[in-house]
Amino acid sequence: MKLFNLNDPGWGRGQQNQDNEPSNNKPNPAGGPPDLDEVWRDFNKRLSGLFGKRGGGRGPRMPSGGGLPSLPGPSPRFILLLIIVAVLLWLASGFMIVQEGQVAVVTRFGKYTHTLNPGLQWRLPYPIENSQDVNISQLRTFEVGFRGSSRNKVLSESLMLTNDENIVDVQFVVQYRLRADGAPSYLFNTNQPDESVRQAAETGMREIVGRKPMDFVLYSGRTEVASEVQALAQSILDRYQTGIQISTVAIQNVQPPEQVQAAFDDAVKAGQDRERQINEGNAYASKVVPEAEGQSARMIQEAEGYSAQVIGQAQGNTSRFDSVAAEYAKAPGITRERMYLETMQDIFSDTAKVMIDAPVGNNMLYLPLDKIMQQAAHGSSADTSAAAGGSPSSASGSSSSSTVSTAGAAGAQAASQRAPSPSGPAARGVPSGLDSLMRSPYSN
Repeated sequence: MKLFNLNDPGWGRGQQNQDNEPSNNKPNPAGGPPDLDEVWRDFNKRLSGLFGKRGGGRGPRMPSGGGLPSLPGPSPRFILLLIIVAVLLWLASGFMIVQEGQVAVVTRFGKYTHTLNPGLQWRLPYPIENSQDVNISQLRTFEVGFRGSSRNKVLSESLMLTNDENIVDVQFVVQYRLRADGAPSYLFNTNQPDESVRQAAETGMREIVGRKPMDFVLYSGRTEVASEVQALAQSILDRYQTGIQISTVAIQNVQPPEQVQAAFDDAVKAGQDRERQINEGNAYASKVVPEAEGQSARMIQEAEGYSAQVIGQAQGNTSRFDSVAAEYAKAPGITRERMYLETMQDIFSDTAKVMIDAPVGNNMLYLPLDKIMQQAAHGSSADTSAAAGGSPSSASGSSSSSTVSTAGAAGAQAASQRAPSPSGPAARGVPSGLDSLMRSPYSN
């Protein structure tokens, strides 16, 4: 039986461990594992060539204690190369990429130096300079008086006192962002900049609400209160140089405390009823007053028109009388006759009766021409019927019509016998009484 020694360098080569010659002097047969001593000597040669030693020479000797062999020391050129590489890597660590919407605040040994804009930037590497990214485009939001929903109230923040000593529950939202050049101020001027914005907004809201009455805050003045709070909070932040710009202050809900909500609702309803009645009264007044003013104006205009009409008629009558008087002075007879004829024409234009004034005895002959015409019409119709049938009634009708004709002829003959001579005023058809009146019209 053969025993194999693990420390034997010729183990596994098919050789006996009976030879006392060192294994490194024996050839390595093909197909066996490499000699560890030969590998170590080759590594030492290459390492020596790398560190600048020329020539092969003998490699490092194995120490007698069985440890690792000692390596040769590095050359100055290699050390310089390592230093240059390390410096380049250190300088390359100063390159950085600033994201869009952000800026990098650079500090040198803890002191602010400058701000880097978005893009590929470079600064001195750590520990000389350090940078901190700040998002200036982000819109930050926080709530005052509630959290998430209006039901989740924070009464210590929302309850405020108004000018008329009433308590209101105000819930509002504040939105803000950093200014373009406000990143250094945001980082270094205040310890907690976000909490500073919260405190400034709450302070401004309490101050503005304390100046206003309750009804103004609840109803008509929400927008005005929000604008004033934004301006006041911004002035506080600018005073402390925080670099923050408040974008919006929006009041979400304003109401009285829950303990007095029912009584407040009743008061609001009463106020609404009062406003409704006032509006109805104003509407009625707006309707009645213009109508009364219109009627008054119409009556005034009608009175003015009637006055102008009466005055015009009076002036026209006066002018006409003056013109007639002037013409009468020129030709009294012609003027009297013309006036008489015009008067008679006006009188008899709408009548069927004829009045004849006889010059003798002042007798007036009345000729009922309308009756005569009616009887003549009846007589003609009776003659027509008599010719058709020959009844006795037609004979009586004809006899009556002949009687009326005879009476008319007799009256005309009597009038012609009583007619004056052509030389007097009756020759012109003017009665004697009217002629005397026209000769002296102002005798009465």
